[in-house]
Amino acid sequence: MPSLDFELEAFQQNHTYVAGLDEVGRGTIAGPVVSGAVIFDLNKHYEFYEEINDSKKLTSKKRTSLSILIKRFSLTYGIGISSAKEIDNIGIVPATKLSMIRAINHLTPKPEYLLIDSLEIPEINIDQNSLIKGDNISISIAAASIIAKVARDRMMEKYDKYFPNYSFKSHKGYYTKSHASELIQNGVTKIHRKTFAPIKDFN
Repeated sequence: MPSLDFELEAFQQNHTYVAGLDEVGRGTIAGPVVSGAVIFDLNKHYEFYEEINDSKKLTSKKRTSLSILIKRFSLTYGIGISSAKEIDNIGIVPATKLSMIRAINHLTPKPEYLLIDSLEIPEINIDQNSLIKGDNISISIAAASIIAKVARDRMMEKYDKYFPNYSFKSHKGYYTKSHASELIQNGVTKIHRKTFAPIKDFN
């Protein structure tokens, strides 16, 4: 289960504001990549911390309830988005970093140290630590994954209304059998990533 060990280690090195960062939607073929950033008050500990985990390991209902608590009791949080068009223009890794930078820019107070899930962001001048499977070991990163997942799911549910023939509410833009059938029947939408297979093979 995630802990605050990495956060407290940074805190002991005189970094008061330690932000966890994670992204959601990097592997989809439609919709944006969304990043979350969360800073907790490391002088406080809330009971709900024990329930925080990698967003993929939680039910939708649990993610939603935890997202509310994270936003209420964190010092600050931010959401950053990179659109499908941006992903096509600059590539998925740069777009993911851009979404993380945008999430960081929403934080007040500003972070002094970053804990990032599996990525480094040399483009931003803040001390940082990239943690492999960070959402499994850091509460701040896991919390960031939760608020990002809830935010992205809500976006895909809205896209479902704009594009009723694509079941975005169900598969959230991931490539599934139903999504493949929808593409064959209806073609590509403006929120599909044109540089991703199999979208790039559609005319």
